[in-house]
Amino acid sequence: MGKVIVVTSGKGGVGKTTSTAALGAALAQRGERVAVVDFDVGLRNLDLVMGAERRVVYDLVNVIQGDAKLQQALIRDKRLETLFLLPASQTRDKDNLTAEGVDAVITELKRYFDWIICDSPAGIERGATLAMRHADTAVIVTNPEVSSVRDSDRIIGLLDSKTLKAERGERVEKHLLLTRYDINRAQRGDMLKVEDVLEILSIPLLGIVPESMDVLKASNVGAPVTLADPRSVPAQAYFEAAQRLAGEDIPVTIPGEKRGLFGKMFSRRAA
Repeated sequence: MGKVIVVTSGKGGVGKTTSTAALGAALAQRGERVAVVDFDVGLRNLDLVMGAERRVVYDLVNVIQGDAKLQQALIRDKRLETLFLLPASQTRDKDNLTAEGVDAVITELKRYFDWIICDSPAGIERGATLAMRHADTAVIVTNPEVSSVRDSDRIIGLLDSKTLKAERGERVEKHLLLTRYDINRAQRGDMLKVEDVLEILSIPLLGIVPESMDVLKASNVGAPVTLADPRSVPAQAYFEAAQRLAGEDIPVTIPGEKRGLFGKMFSRRAA
């Protein structure tokens, strides 16, 4: 049975969709079968980042309402044969998502894929809670700014109360993905430092993705950064994050900081 990951945050614009695509592609490049699912009904963007916007025929709502079978709605990536996209509807609203429908879709996806990565809409309303409901693991995407961190803290609370695991008295495994990090600005005090964010949120660090034009360029050409420019610094950060999701214990280094004896490193369990 596949593992369900929700990529979530309280604040919009932090890089959830970019991260969903990049992590999905990175895991697929390991030869694993991956489905990325867009839960942002009405404002879908994952198909754009994946370069599949012109190939959408059926979507998540069509499957939930019985207008299409899951196999009809899934779009295979043209670059990676083990990577698939289940797009969101652009013409419906989040009320078309039902708990029963999402349960059926996720259950079927788990039969065919090693990883199901759910791209959650921002906030705490219906689409977000349904995206996280079946999660085994949550990747909480946060920018190093106070408002983003505060909203992520609220999401952590929801993960501990609004998921199937929570209802069973279990805990969703949670990881912090810090995006748009600029070490020079952090050192000047213009943004929070890594250790500040870890102290506030107290969850393990999955990775640090630097502020980079490479991410924007990749999105504009319709490709996950891990495919568009796999040698770039952000792509490497996502590759390492995918390795940690897969269970590999490798240290997290701060992009842009000098490596070596005095370079600061954070273990996966740093929290």
